[in-house]
Amino acid sequence: MRPMSYGQGGSQNQWDPWTPQSEQPWSGKGGGDGTPDWAALADQSENRSKRRKVLFIVGGALATAAIGTAVAMAVVNAGGDDDTAGGPSALPPSASLPGGTATAPSFEPTSAPPPLDPKDFISSAKKDTAPLSPETLFPGTQLTMGDTVYKKGATADTKNCASGARGTLPKLLTANKCTRLMRVSYVKDGVAVTAGVAVFDTAAEATKFKGQTDTKSIISSLPGKGVKGFCDAAICRTTTNTLGRYAYFTTAGFTNGKDVTLKDNKVFSAGNDLAQFTFRQLLRRGEAQASAAAK
Repeated sequence: MRPMSYGQGGSQNQWDPWTPQSEQPWSGKGGGDGTPDWAALADQSENRSKRRKVLFIVGGALATAAIGTAVAMAVVNAGGDDDTAGGPSALPPSASLPGGTATAPSFEPTSAPPPLDPKDFISSAKKDTAPLSPETLFPGTQLTMGDTVYKKGATADTKNCASGARGTLPKLLTANKCTRLMRVSYVKDGVAVTAGVAVFDTAAEATKFKGQTDTKSIISSLPGKGVKGFCDAAICRTTTNTLGRYAYFTTAGFTNGKDVTLKDNKVFSAGNDLAQFTFRQLLRRGEAQASAAAK
């Protein structure tokens, strides 16, 4: 085998720090006993460390540049015009985005007509044109108010208003141009009540009439059809009220001829029930006509 030489004329297999399995040279300047030159080896090791540092720095810079290029490409793609890339053109309109504000629709101002007043229809003969009779105001054969049931008796209907009145009432009805007087009677447990309704052309006439009445303005009691005569001579309880172009009355008392006193609660209750029912019927008449006119 050819002996390895040291120095400049050495073997082709020179040591290269970056070539695996290359031979590390020994300096000829060693100890006489063939020991390596440790100073030279130290210099070579230092040189190798410097090389590695330089290569690491260069490699890191190249890697950083590559990452920066990739980020730049991603930013360019994100800002492109391709809808599939999720660009701005792929977004829905701002009104449909969460938190977006949509413009509220505007409408022309409108005003609903005011509701028709039922009292207007029962305040004038020109508007109050619905059918009118004792049967339309007091239908059926009995009247139930709460827990009390009254049996219906006779009815009367006349254009001669004074003929169905007593005391000061006949004169007042005539003077204020009453056009019609309707009456109906009810009875329960010996207590009878006659309700009367006087008709005027206008509410003004009815109001004027009401202001002229007094305690002697009495509607005549109406016996018949199961109701005995009452309040012909005895003291009875009477009421007078108006609604629209109507005046309505009650006369309540005992069928046995007994006088009514302040302690006779049954008589007062019966009179109040008939007065309340008559008021409701007149008001319903106005409501029905107002509803029909609104349609």
